[in-house]
Amino acid sequence: MKKQGVSNAFVAASWIALGAGMIGFIVGLARAEMQLNEKGYYFTILLYGLFAVVSLQKAVRDRLENIKVTDIYYGICWFATLSSIVLLAIGLWNATILPSEKGFYGFAFLLALFGAIAVQKNTRDNMIQE
Repeated sequence: MKKQGVSNAFVAASWIALGAGMIGFIVGLARAEMQLNEKGYYFTILLYGLFAVVSLQKAVRDRLENIKVTDIYYGICWFATLSSIVLLAIGLWNATILPSEKGFYGFAFLLALFGAIAVQKNTRDNMIQE
């Protein structure tokens, strides 16, 4: 029996979440009155977090489907995901920006991570259907 594919609405919502989070975060950085090295830090944390959650989603999914994933890789995926969130939190805690800006960056970051996880899940689910 063929599994039902991911709905187009969920695929669209996932891409919108990823785009809104990433674009919002990057536009916020571009318009921010920060030094270039601060902007680079936050941009790097965004890229690190996105890569980490996609890797984690794949590792978790592989394990659920009984595809071998080494414990060290699985642990690194978890470490990278959690450390990207902690590094962003530390950076924002110490930043000399308004609390509303700190909240904006935090939520845009989390929305981008969620969107990346959902897009990866949908991509994998749709590949299984083919």
